Amino acid sequence: MPSENDPAAQPLMRRWVYAAKPASWPKLLVPFALGQAIGLGADHGPSWRALLAGLGFTVLDLLFIVFLNDWGDRDVDAIKRRMFPRGCSPKTIPDGLLPAHHLLIAGGVAGVAAVGLAFAAGAWLDRPLLGLMAIGALGIFVAYTLPPIRANYRGGGELLEMIGVGVALPWMHAYLQGGELLVDGLWLLPGFSLLALASAIASGLADERSDREGGKTTFVSRLGNRLGRRATEALTFAGALTWLLTTALPWWITVAPALVALFEAGRMWSASAAAVTDAFDAQKRYKARMHGAMWRGALCAAMLLAWRDLT
Repeated sequence: MPSENDPAAQPLMRRWVYAAKPASWPKLLVPFALGQAIGLGADHGPSWRALLAGLGFTVLDLLFIVFLNDWGDRDVDAIKRRMFPRGCSPKTIPDGLLPAHHLLIAGGVAGVAAVGLAFAAGAWLDRPLLGLMAIGALGIFVAYTLPPIRANYRGGGELLEMIGVGVALPWMHAYLQGGELLVDGLWLLPGFSLLALASAIASGLADERSDREGGKTTFVSRLGNRLGRRATEALTFAGALTWLLTTALPWWITVAPALVALFEAGRMWSASAAAVTDAFDAQKRYKARMHGAMWRGALCAAMLLAWRDLT
């Protein structure tokens, strides 16, 4: 008989909320905010309808990703739970929180709804390319996790995440908000994409041995923990320095986010030595500081762009 502490014994709604992984949502909410702020640099003026449509798309995209990622990774998640029954959090499918086919259906419905919303918003707001951009953004995830490509298993998943999180999503939101494909705020994306690549590599640290056991080819499972941390740190500092050296925008829009990112990168560096293989708590702190560099730096840039373009 299941105990009260058994995740599978929790109410159904609580299990769905757990499966939605709200703690991971900043990974897409930050590109949404940055892209919307970049779009304010266009000549059309701010649009609350574009903001709400972008937020709706982001939530649906998040559900599409987290549900189908759990479905696609169910075998490797089961391996990790067997290897580290007390070292990692419960996994949605291996721990019986939800059936695999329920997540597959829910993820598919969320993806279709996200694309439908993008096409509707494109027609409503006169953004003719929006639907195609949404298909491209979701297609990157499909290539990342699902057959036949499954880049996160065969190698190259981190590069796809860099393109999707660091370029495609903020660019799509900038176009949604501003109605123009090219605005000056897009110069923030080279630095942001380097931070997205650092985040993608860091995400593999906690799964190093289980990914290797499950035949999943990631940067860390192939090259190990130490090189994974060195690459994460180099890319994080490189992303911050790219912002610092960007001259196509007013200096105060790029210098302030760069300093925020460098400060957080310094904290990440100080936590690096403890984040060795299977040191899950130390790895969690390390990744939190890496994400602090990426997310807080990008939000700082978004606020400065919005202040420039709305005042």
